[in-house]
Amino acid sequence: MKNTIKTAVFRSYIKGSARLAWLGKVAKHITSLDLVAEQEQRRIPLRLYLPPGDGPFPVVVYFHGGGWVIGDLATYDPMCRDLCDRSDTIVVAVDYRRAPEYPFPAAPEDCLTALTWVAEHIGLYGGRADSIVLAGDSAGGNLAAVTAIQARDQLPGLVKGQVLIYPVTDHYEPGTDSYIENAKGPVLTRPIMMWFWDSYLANSSALKAGEHRHPLATPLTADDLSMLPPALVITAERDPLRDEGIAYACRLEEQGVAVTQSLYHGASHGFIGLQGPTRRHKEGMMEICAWLAALFGRQAEPPIEV
Repeated sequence: MKNTIKTAVFRSYIKGSARLAWLGKVAKHITSLDLVAEQEQRRIPLRLYLPPGDGPFPVVVYFHGGGWVIGDLATYDPMCRDLCDRSDTIVVAVDYRRAPEYPFPAAPEDCLTALTWVAEHIGLYGGRADSIVLAGDSAGGNLAAVTAIQARDQLPGLVKGQVLIYPVTDHYEPGTDSYIENAKGPVLTRPIMMWFWDSYLANSSALKAGEHRHPLATPLTADDLSMLPPALVITAERDPLRDEGIAYACRLEEQGVAVTQSLYHGASHGFIGLQGPTRRHKEGMMEICAWLAALFGRQAEPPIEV
């Protein structure tokens, strides 16, 4: 009961704080559609964000952050609108099942299902199935990374890139230097990450008792990261996840993946999206959009200011 109340309070707090941070600054001119991806008796809610103008458009499939426990379509609506506006791409936000109600591997299963649906149906909404990128922040960056691994094996050639924003790539034990330096935050703390991980892995059907690593939960420990699509890996200096994000980018490079790394000095976890359209958010979004434009061979377009 105590954990259930904590989860509900956290979810409500994050949703409210994100709404307040974006108050009066949301790109309301971006059209959105709520749909459902159905496959193998699973129903995953999606929200499509459609840029103005004539397509077909490249597609960014976005997995929200929140430690696999908090965060949802409403919390990330302002950020996804902003990304759609700035990148001139269709953004597909995925409302995957969350822990602790649905432990690992429910989330990566839903993310692969959503990607499969996008590949089969996005043409109906003006999207290009041959130009799909996966993206996500924090736990969503983790899901983007593991979905890229799943897609390499099950949907070869489909995913053209991955944008990993301060991704979770390994378990909190034994902990990195950045876990020690930023144990008390700001924003994300070591105890919060411990709670996220424990909630995500508890009662998992994919793990034996005492196990807390799996290639689709801790991609840093995956044996084979070769033949994955190009990656943009963004990390924040004042973030417990900094070192594992950098380590994952280095492992990708070691296995022949084209990687662009960016460490934002002085920035904290959540600076892209959840803290509103701050200067650092805009810097991060500009880099993401420039990287996407280069990947797709397009000219980056300035957003409509609101």
